[in-house]
Amino acid sequence: MLGIELKRKSELKLWRQIYQALKDLMLSGKLKAGEALPSTRELARELNVSRNTVCEAYNLLIAEGFLISRQGAHTRVSDGLCIESVEPPLSPKVANNAVQSISVSFRTGSPDLNQFPRFLWRQLLHKASEELPLEAFNYCGPQGLPELRREIAAWLFRSRGLKVSSDDIFITAGATHGLHLIADMLCRNSQKLLIEDPCHIGMLGTFINKGYSIVPIPVDTEGMQTDYLSKCQSTGPIYVTPSHQFPLGGILPASRRAALIRFARENDLYIIEDDYDSEFRYSGKPIAPLYTMDPQRVIYVGTFSKAVFPALRIGYVILPYTLQARWCDLRTHTDVQNPSIEQVALAEFLRTRKLDRHVQKMRKIYSQRRKVLLESLKEAFGSEWIAYGDSAGLHVAIDFPGKLFDEAFKKSCLENGLYITLVESHCIEKGRHQSKLLIGYGHLEPDVIRNGVALLSDIIKKM
Repeated sequence: MLGIELKRKSELKLWRQIYQALKDLMLSGKLKAGEALPSTRELARELNVSRNTVCEAYNLLIAEGFLISRQGAHTRVSDGLCIESVEPPLSPKVANNAVQSISVSFRTGSPDLNQFPRFLWRQLLHKASEELPLEAFNYCGPQGLPELRREIAAWLFRSRGLKVSSDDIFITAGATHGLHLIADMLCRNSQKLLIEDPCHIGMLGTFINKGYSIVPIPVDTEGMQTDYLSKCQSTGPIYVTPSHQFPLGGILPASRRAALIRFARENDLYIIEDDYDSEFRYSGKPIAPLYTMDPQRVIYVGTFSKAVFPALRIGYVILPYTLQARWCDLRTHTDVQNPSIEQVALAEFLRTRKLDRHVQKMRKIYSQRRKVLLESLKEAFGSEWIAYGDSAGLHVAIDFPGKLFDEAFKKSCLENGLYITLVESHCIEKGRHQSKLLIGYGHLEPDVIRNGVALLSDIIKKM
């Protein structure tokens, strides 16, 4: 009758198949406007299904306006349904390159997940889900759960000597999410962003995608060279990583921090401080945040991706009071909040000092791996290299004076089973750091680190 074929073994219910088939016939013009459909009894008999099955399909089509039904009259097709079919665009052909087998990955920013206390975390999640009051399953607002904000404030005071009110802390879905909101919050017409060069290329992309024009400020072994700030005009916010500059690892000295604060005050600017991994410092205590020098001028961005695990997607931002209302408005109209159960579990992880103990344990493990890496580099390359930023974090920048590392070198590494990052790939202005490589080691066992350095040595010798 209508050419409808039903698939009896399909997971799609029979009435849904009838509904979809009739809808397709009307949209394609095979069933024309005003045309009468068979009665439900006729179609049921034709398709060998119950009349109720056909009625369900008809009722939904009537509710959606595809069919018109009147008492005592045939059910007919509505006007204006025919849509000319359009061929879908062809997907671009992707080169079918064989996936490279990586034996050693020196990727940066990766904690050792094997060391994380997963059983304990499961217990905390279970406890949170069992004990969470009913009202906590509702929206908790754009700032985050109060108990987590209180525990973060206490943890920052214990670990960094940072005294901050929990009212100024705003929970995010990680540092990148926080930077997206900050970029929206601070953006104006023809907005510029002052940023370290080299920098984290992913964070740079966040601001570029928001419409910022980029003003690169050169970096040396001590971080951003603040002398260049005086040359900047019509400027916008300033993005820095002062406690462990990414990727070169410098610690911004007090004089440059003061210069940065003065420049921001004189030009009515905000400084965005990204403190992405300073809890892992191997010579002395963690560096005090730039935020402590001017809490009303500095926006502090923190994350638990390195200290806990990246998939947790909980970070935080400490905001000056003047920006808090705007933040709440933006967060409310994006994703409202983080999941409550994970927030409660993390608050308990902090309250019981289990995060403190985990960080202390990992600091010792990462310090040992850093030592193995530096010893392996010395064995392989003698004194023909210089390490930058090796006192903190999960990676080091290694300079091989006289060498030039390019994409061809990186490709050669991949072909030999080694993944490594060029510092040059994080540069805005190219050509100043071609002799430097980034080596991430936090996620690697000592034997893997040694094998990776030996493999790197062989590849460099072939250059």
